[in-house]
Amino acid sequence: MPAAPSSDVPLFDDHALTDPYPLYAELRQTGPAVHLKRYGVWAIPRHREVEAILHAPDVYGSEGGVALTELANTQILAGTVLASDGERHVRLRRVLSAQLSPRAIRHLVETVTARAGRLVEAHITDSGFDAAKLSRDMVCDTVMELMGLPEETRDYLLTGAAATFEGFGPDNERFQRALPAASRMVQFLHEAVRRDTVTPGSWMAAIFRAVDDGQIDEKDAIPLASAYTAASMDTTILGLTNAITQLARRPRQWELLRADPTRATPAFHEALRFDAPIQGFGRLVTQTTDIGGVRLEAGEQVWLLYGSAGRDRRIWGPRADAFDIRRPRADRHLAFGGGPHLCAGIPLAELQARALLRALATHCTRLELAGQPVRVLNNLLRGLSQSPVAVERARAPRPAA
Repeated sequence: MPAAPSSDVPLFDDHALTDPYPLYAELRQTGPAVHLKRYGVWAIPRHREVEAILHAPDVYGSEGGVALTELANTQILAGTVLASDGERHVRLRRVLSAQLSPRAIRHLVETVTARAGRLVEAHITDSGFDAAKLSRDMVCDTVMELMGLPEETRDYLLTGAAATFEGFGPDNERFQRALPAASRMVQFLHEAVRRDTVTPGSWMAAIFRAVDDGQIDEKDAIPLASAYTAASMDTTILGLTNAITQLARRPRQWELLRADPTRATPAFHEALRFDAPIQGFGRLVTQTTDIGGVRLEAGEQVWLLYGSAGRDRRIWGPRADAFDIRRPRADRHLAFGGGPHLCAGIPLAELQARALLRALATHCTRLELAGQPVRVLNNLLRGLSQSPVAVERARAPRPAA
């Protein structure tokens, strides 16, 4: 029997996190499942295999396998909606599913659209704007209001969420630095978020109501809130920042969006495909299985490379490394996950992206990078913390489409 494919790529060092795509191409070429000798897990670099695993929760479980360290899986993520399976996962997810449904999100269109217009007008100056700050304000204002959280939790959530995502990675220097910040966020939320400090009728109020109705335990309330808030904020902020940045790099793409504002949502999805905000997640093999002829035993772990899947030419064709808002069905990307753990907040993320990109198209005839963007280096997250953009403002902004 031939030896199983393996690799010694340093997937989590600074160089790889700065530009992982050459390594991803190497892994895709090596095989459908490649043993990463440095980390003791199986990388799954191709789109079809990642998608199949996401839709096979009975074979690839989340409990005990989302992160790359036992400490994170057993002490940080244990019992959370991200790291649960079966009935428990359904029960936790059900608490906020009504607030995240397409029908519920439709009621937010007017509010979110108006917010996007106000923020664009406030951020754009003659010297341009920072795409990361604009995206951050848009998403944070929306999510904090919906969650009904006290304003003083905002900075803790932003800092702590990034630290929590660091904790999904291997036990490296970034992981060790992040642990105290992630712990402080959870401790602060337990102290600051109570029934009497959240907004009535908010998502957080719905969580406490579920506790009082016996749907979930009291101890589940804060982890559920932090998981939904972190997932709703960081990934959308990074995805939106990247979408604006890519459009600023490519004048023709910006012209296409301005000519047809209905391309705003496809542009957001193309940005997620092109540069997935979450680059990877783990799963635990629960029964002996086979991936493209590679045998995996129960108890082994797979690392699903969403970032690599988004550039897989088997799915996306020879121009997989190009950013093109006209790409057919860009929303097939796996940046939102899939299967039972498909991101519940997709309608909200799409609404915010659509509103902000259309507001920019209304007020700006031209976007152009005004400096070098600053990249986030995080074990899990990929995106930009700063992205300076120069603009040419429309003389008489046309009504938003």
